Formats: sequence, C-alpha cells, structure tokens
Amino acid sequence: MFASLLIANRGEIARRIIRTARRMGMRTIALATEADRSWPHWREADEAVFIGEGPAADSYLSIEKILRAAEETGAEAVHPGYGFLSENAHFAEACAEAGLTFVGPPAAAMRAMGSKSEAKALMEAAGVPVVPGYHGERQEPDFLRRKAYEIGYPVLIKAVAGGGGRGMRRVDKAKDFDAALQSARREAQGAFGDPRVLIERYVTAPRHIEIQVFADQHGHVVHLYERDCSVQRRHQKVLEEAPAPGMSEELRAAMGEAAVKAARAVGYEGAGTVEFIADGAGGLKADGFFFMEMNTRLQVEHPVTEAVTGLDLVEWQLRVAAGESLPLTQEAIPLRGHAIEARLYAEDPSSGFAPGTGRIVAADFPAGEGVRVDSGVDAGTRVSPFYDSMLAKVIASGADRRQALERLEAALAATRFAGPRTNLAFLLAILRSPEFSAGGVDTGFVDAKGEALTARPDLAPLALSLVAQEIARRAPAPDPASPWSGCEGFELGGLERQLAVPCLVDGEAREVRLLWRGGRPHAPDVAAARATDGLVQVSSEDALYLLQDGHQAVLAFPDPLGRSLAEVAGENLVRAPMHGRITRLGVAEGDRVEAGELLFTLEAMKMEHSILAPAAGRVAALLAVEGEQVEEGAEIVRLEPVAQAAQTAPAEALDEVSR
Repeated sequence: MFASLLIANRGEIARRIIRTARRMGMRTIALATEADRSWPHWREADEAVFIGEGPAADSYLSIEKILRAAEETGAEAVHPGYGFLSENAHFAEACAEAGLTFVGPPAAAMRAMGSKSEAKALMEAAGVPVVPGYHGERQEPDFLRRKAYEIGYPVLIKAVAGGGGRGMRRVDKAKDFDAALQSARREAQGAFGDPRVLIERYVTAPRHIEIQVFADQHGHVVHLYERDCSVQRRHQKVLEEAPAPGMSEELRAAMGEAAVKAARAVGYEGAGTVEFIADGAGGLKADGFFFMEMNTRLQVEHPVTEAVTGLDLVEWQLRVAAGESLPLTQEAIPLRGHAIEARLYAEDPSSGFAPGTGRIVAADFPAGEGVRVDSGVDAGTRVSPFYDSMLAKVIASGADRRQALERLEAALAATRFAGPRTNLAFLLAILRSPEFSAGGVDTGFVDAKGEALTARPDLAPLALSLVAQEIARRAPAPDPASPWSGCEGFELGGLERQLAVPCLVDGEAREVRLLWRGGRPHAPDVAAARATDGLVQVSSEDALYLLQDGHQAVLAFPDPLGRSLAEVAGENLVRAPMHGRITRLGVAEGDRVEAGELLFTLEAMKMEHSILAPAAGRVAALLAVEGEQVEEGAEIVRLEPVAQAAQTAPAEALDEVSR
C-alpha cells in the first residue's frame, strides 16, 4: 500500500479521501489556493501545498502545478476525487510518466468513455442498449438541425465531452434548436474546452438510474447495484438514493450485467459509474433502459452505495490502484436497507438557482442514528466564485425507504446554516412532496413542480416585528411620577413622540415607525409577527440571520453615509448577480427591450446564466464587455424606463412610427 497520497481536489471530497487514507496509514497531502484559505480540507491533511490564487484554470486544472506539488512532497500516489482533472486522460498519463500511481482507470478507458459519441458506438458493439440519436463527427448546424428533425422532437443536445448537465439542452420545438445549440456549445467549450455535441431522442418519462462498477488489474469486474438520481434541476443531480424505487430483481440483474459489459469493453480498472436512462412510463421494465454515459471516477453520490453495502469505496479504489484484487466477488456483495443523499448548495432556488458567495456565519449539521454528513465547510469558511457551489452532502439510511426518508427530513430540518443562501428549503420541499414520498419520480419532477418547490416566503414582516419587539423590550419602564409618562390627554413635548428606525431586510430598505404612548413604544404599521415556530436567530458582526424551515432572511441596519451615488440617483442598473464572466451581450446601446428579454449571459461556477430585462426600456449604457470577468453586484447594463426613453429620444420614436 502507498505510504503517501496527494489529493488533487478540495472541499468535502478532499476531506472524505483524507479520512480513509489516514485510517489506512497513509500520509495525506492536500492542495489549496489563496481562495481556499478559510476552507478546512487543507488543514486536516498532514501536509498542504498552495498552488494558485483561485481560478481553477491556474490551480486545480494545472497538471504542471499538481505534479510539482507531488514531487516536492514525495507523494507516491494521486487521488483526483471528482471534477477537475479526475477524467482527464492526459493527467493520468502525466502521473505515470512522473512515477506516480493515478488512483483511477487507465487513460485508454477514459478516452473511450470521455467522448459520448465514441462511447455509444462502443456500447452498441458490446451489446449494451443505447438511446437513438446522432453520435457522429459532423457538427454543421444545418446538419444537426436536420438530424434533430429526423430523430423527432423533443431532443437533447449534449456535449460530447464532460458531464454534470453542462452543455446539455432539451429542445421541444424546431424553432428553438439554433439558440439551444449555440448555448450548449458555449457552455461545453467553457467547461470542457470542446464545443462538439451529439443529438439524442428525449425520453419523455426518464428515470436516471446508474450502476456502480468496480474492476481490478486482474480481470475481475463487479457491480455494487444501482442508484436512482432522477431528482435533477438543469440536469444536475439534487437527491440520490439506493436502491432505486420500483426496481425488480430482473431489471437489476439486466442493468448490472450491461454495466459490467460496458466496463469490460474498455478494459476498465477502479471505480466507475455506468449511467442509464430508463423509460419510467408504466413502471421500470427490463427492456426499457438505455446507456447514457460512463463516469470514469468516483461519484458525488457514492455514500448511498456505501450505506447499503457497508463498504468503503475509497478504500477499494486505493487497494485496486495498489494492484490488489477486488475484496469481494459479485455474490458476496451485500445489499441492505435504503439510503438517500441530499446535496446542499450555496444557491438561491427562488432566483433561478443563482449561486451564492460570501462568508458562512453558521454551519451546524445534525448527528443521529443513520445520518452521515460529508461537509466541505465550517463556520467562517468563505465561498468563492471560482468553484462548484456544493457545500455538503447529508446522507440518511434506514431499514427501508420510509425510515431513510424520515431521517433525512429530520436531519435537514435540524441543519442550521447562515450566510450565502442555500437550497435547504428546496430540499425539504422535495422530501415532503407526496410524489417523491411515493417514489419513482422522473427527471422532469422539479420542473413540473416549479414554484411549489422554489417559492420563498416573505420573512420581512417577521424581521420588522422583531425589531419593534426588541426596541420595546429595551425601552426603560415608564416612571409613574414623571410628566413624560402621562396617559391623560396632555403630554409634555406634544401628544405623540415618533421614531423611525431604518433597517435592511435582505438588502431592501425598510422602516419601522414607532409611536410613544403612555411612555411605551408601539409600532402601528408593523403587522403581528407570523408564527415563530422553529425560528433560529444567528448574529454576525453586522447582521442578524433569521432561519426558519430552511429559509433565511438577513436583517441589518444601514450606514446612512454608505449609499452609492448610483443608488442616490436612482439609476435603473442591472447588476451581475454573482461573480463570473460575461460570455455574451444580447443588446447594444440604444436598443429597445421588453421585460424578460435577454440582456447578457454570465458564466459562473461552471454554469451559464441568462440575465433578463426586469422591465421594458431602452439600453442607455453598457458598462461591461464580452469576455470580461466581473464581481458580484457589478453594474452591467443601465436601462431607461420606456417613458423616459421616449422623452429623450423623440426622433427615434418618430422614425419607428414612420416605418
């Protein structure tokens, strides 16, 4: 076994690998960037090497820097985790050339499965069922549009390289194909450096079911049963569970056999996941599943497989990489109980899942029977814009699905997280929905439920009521002997005294108006506080965080001198909702736009986000250029309201009428 292991990753997966490697007696070496200074993973390793400022391209994606770190620390092996370089064949080869053991499959297997089109051709030859579609090399837009028509709408446009839903677009109508193709290609180029796509038929009631496989260097291949990953948004997994609801022994055997065939076809070694799309219409059937892709690495959702098999998949990875045989045969691999995993992200579901950044004020996760938390963060960790926004995974297991579901809901409800907005309430809404409770939802579930899962209640009345209550609590008791406390019709200084307390609720300016009557303050404009059941208050240096049922409101008191000139002037500015790169400007100065029209696209945390006009108007100024990296809150577009635009440009309006 290796004496030392370098983990070429960060966050929760780095901490996860460190735990197992340390238990096996290895010296662990972590990587970190300046943006990771507040993250715990590098402090938990035996040694850490800093490899850059922050952007992944200059740090975790730099093969040169990672190999140099391995050489400086005397590492014997490199574990890539998932994401970053975990499926990069060139990195695996570079490790071998440097005398390092790469904890993953051979480069040839990565290349075979790294191209979705080539992988599908290989699977067809191996007798593994594949989704009908075009998987060839031709990439001309007219040709791909024609292929989509031949396949029949709806279709999926999918990046040839990579995964995780990036570079993937569903297209329901021919008129939307060109725009979807351009968007998918931009995202694929940005995420994987490869804009090529393939076109497939969209299965209308798709269940995403994957099989965990393992292979050693001695020709042994097994599967560790299935995981259902159908709860997704924008093709990214949200909840995963094992075993899959509604799975029959016949179908499990058929899918397991197909997955083993796939692994054998590419000479696989180590941990991998063969992903299938199953037609869920009318229930799962042994002849109703198709190969999608193979992920040649450990998966984010591997803990649910560990929970139902009782195995440590990282330990298996390390043993296989060291040349050992698989610890168990297929017949000896157990399958007991049920497990469900929820991914906690720094994102705002009520704002289109916009990723969040900033300092984490509180991060308290529950402990209990059947509950496991793989967290990458602590209180004080600062979430940067440079990496994926996942913060932690909460996994619950039980004797059956009902018990696992109950434990997971209780664990999430007890989670206390303050700072950047998270998807905690969104996860709870899914778990409490009757459709998910019944089991067997398809990948369209989140979109179909819409605002029922993502709506955010207005906590402002609660915040304002708390302000009024706190002022009343701190007010000194009236002195009966003082004329200032008189309750009759005459008071010194007037019949009423007033005080207006300005505050900010989620950044919006609000005001609590207080009246003194009988020596006590009252807030006539503040509604009675809504139910405070489960309300948690977390204080930071400059704000109070109100947490209730997964939702968060931030109460602060503004500095009256801290307003920007733009706010004072009341300009209609459209700002960057997060740190990212402007990939496209959809308008030019002088353009008239309607509400909901695309203003610009922003690439942040590996995803492309469309920023739309909040109202009709005229583009008065563009304050950024395509390709520019911008900070959260940066001013990008200044709009003039329609009425104002008409007053300032009468000649243009007359021209439009004459045309």
